[in-house]
Amino acid sequence: DAEADCTIIRAAFSGVGTDEQALIDVLCKRSIDQRMEIAKLYKTMFGKDLVKHVKSETSGNFREVMVSLCNSTPSFLARICRNSIRGPGTSEGALINVLVGGTKEDITAIKNAYMRKYKKELEEDIRGDTSGSLKHVLISLIQGNRSEEGASHEQAVKDAQDLFEAGRAKWGTNESTFNKILVSRSPRHLKSVFHEYTSNVAKGDNIEDAIKSEMSGDARDAFLGIVRVIKDAELYFAEELYKSMKGIGTNDDKLIRLLVWRSEIDLAEIKECFKLVSKGKTLESFISGDCSGHYKRALLALC
Repeated sequence: DAEADCTIIRAAFSGVGTDEQALIDVLCKRSIDQRMEIAKLYKTMFGKDLVKHVKSETSGNFREVMVSLCNSTPSFLARICRNSIRGPGTSEGALINVLVGGTKEDITAIKNAYMRKYKKELEEDIRGDTSGSLKHVLISLIQGNRSEEGASHEQAVKDAQDLFEAGRAKWGTNESTFNKILVSRSPRHLKSVFHEYTSNVAKGDNIEDAIKSEMSGDARDAFLGIVRVIKDAELYFAEELYKSMKGIGTNDDKLIRLLVWRSEIDLAEIKECFKLVSKGKTLESFISGDCSGHYKRALLALC
């Protein structure tokens, strides 16, 4: 009942302080469609924009989770892209996560949301704030032109050979060949290319090892991300979640981004993969160890 939920949220902001648990009970436990209905109705009932009200009444990482949940997925991801580009320095990791992990439909929706919110083309901002091989691969990705055709054995053999000759077989790396093949070919075809590369062309070496040894920096991370998503998207996101919490400190931006984004898509599968990555520990146990307070409770509610 969206009307009842709006009343609960409004009551959470009334009086002294904010009832964070009430916000968690509503916003973390509703689907994206239900949250969008709540946001629309909230303005009608109380004359206030829900996102602005949440921003003004919460703080820190908890606020970031709540605000993210109050936005549609394309709008939320467009905001991440904008913050990545417009923050102090460009946070390439966030851009790579979003553009590598998004489907063709996701990328079209993100570009449209970006234009609506910021009155600029996402491609134009990426062009202005990135450079070199990373710029080329990100611009290629946001075209959203990946083929959807099946695998061609003959073409897979040629592509595997071309990748080998562009990397391992030469001095220096022809990154444009990697860009052309990894960004434009269909997932089914690329799986066949990776198999050919390891089995028949590079004799046991795999494409990830080649990228790691032949490239560096953010461009390497982008190409590795593409390969990992094609091979196993859930495992890729599990590894990224693990990286956000392992060691000293927590990359809260990444943790929030991935949990909110994937919570209604494939989080159940990601959680199973997380156990493989973390040697048997659960995603929830990592969050409990790394986060605290209402922020921790909000993330756990999304799991």
